[in-house]
Amino acid sequence: MRTKSGALLLLGTTIVLSACGADKENNTASPSAASPQSSSTASATGSATAAPSDSPAPSAKDPVTLKLMTYTASGQEQTLKAMIDAFQAANADIKVDYEVVPYADYTTKLNTLLAGGSAPDLFEVGYENFLTYAAKDQLLDLTPSIAADSSFKPDVYKKLAYDAFNYNGKQMGVTESFSDVVLFYNKDLFDAEGLAYPDASWTWKEELTAAQKLTDAKKGIWGTYAPIQFYEFYKTIAQNGGGVWSADGKPTLNSPANVEALQWMIDKASKYKVSPPLNDDTFNQPDADLNAFVNGKLAMARFGIWNFAKFSEAKFNWDIALEPGNTQKAHHFFADGLVAAKTTKNADAAWRFMKFFTSAPEAVSKRIEAGWSIPAVTDPAVMDAYYKQKPPESKQVVTDALDSLVLPPVGPKPEKWGEFTAAVGEELDKAKLGRSSAQEALDAAQKRVEALVK
Repeated sequence: MRTKSGALLLLGTTIVLSACGADKENNTASPSAASPQSSSTASATGSATAAPSDSPAPSAKDPVTLKLMTYTASGQEQTLKAMIDAFQAANADIKVDYEVVPYADYTTKLNTLLAGGSAPDLFEVGYENFLTYAAKDQLLDLTPSIAADSSFKPDVYKKLAYDAFNYNGKQMGVTESFSDVVLFYNKDLFDAEGLAYPDASWTWKEELTAAQKLTDAKKGIWGTYAPIQFYEFYKTIAQNGGGVWSADGKPTLNSPANVEALQWMIDKASKYKVSPPLNDDTFNQPDADLNAFVNGKLAMARFGIWNFAKFSEAKFNWDIALEPGNTQKAHHFFADGLVAAKTTKNADAAWRFMKFFTSAPEAVSKRIEAGWSIPAVTDPAVMDAYYKQKPPESKQVVTDALDSLVLPPVGPKPEKWGEFTAAVGEELDKAKLGRSSAQEALDAAQKRVEALVK
């Protein structure tokens, strides 16, 4: 998607907003294991009042005013205000005026402001939107401000999450919050079979072995489940060392590693019979897979962490683990970040706010306490408050997954993202339903994507 650190990072972007931070983590649902939707529906505007502070000393001149536009704070306006108040208390020379725009209207309004030369100093972007703005040269290069900030240490963030907002070697933003997908499992079903729970050492081989012992088709209990769709596909091929794009931006959809990974996705149902039949329309209904897990019919399943609240309704013990991979780990990463407009006249002030808002304990602790998604910070004292929010018991897995994150593989033409995902998805459906082999499906997808990016 762009030049990145980490072998697992894939190239890409999209023109739609990421939704990982749309609402409280525990109150946001998704229709599939790897395709989160934003549910921001309200708007608000406001200005937090600066409080006296000794660091830095108040300026004799009027404070610098930063304008901030966001979409994930709908329903969390009080938390947003409290975080901004905390910043202003520590930075009396900066005032922040903020506006919360409904998710449905956000992109249109932001693009209009950018086109008209009246963009806010700071604005929120879903990760997938980031490259579009960066490629259009609409974002501020933060590198000089970061270099001048002797107090800043990049390791305050999870490394790959920080690197995600780097474009062509320039830091253009910072991860504000994220969500991801992990392996959920039914502890009671494992206990009944006397099986050890999944752990970080598991590969596809261990998953299959356990799934075969846990499956009871007569009772409608399946050992493992993951949807066969585009989002799951690009993550699964990364677990097999595959990818969608080469280093020079050429599609590699029909590589041997990708064909092998797609065959694995299909074989769990068609060959090994440890997943629901692929022609069973039951699992194509909204939330059918989530309800199956809650009803004790799935021993293992790959789901987004935004389902924690729903799964708390389950009448059995469950937990989470890192997803098994084949040659390596790979996990989804859905992020919202803060960026600054290139046209801002207050670059250093903008950086100070971004750093504070996304990493300072005084700010991110308020986010955690309110259940307003998750910061990508490394401070164990800060994150402990999040880990203590149960269930699940093994909540640190959520942030451990960031060490093997994989980015949406939008590719060299972000404006083609919708056509690209549709083309690949249609070919995956043919393989899923047995209308083509894994090789044939990805050969066809390769030709279609080559034509799109020609």
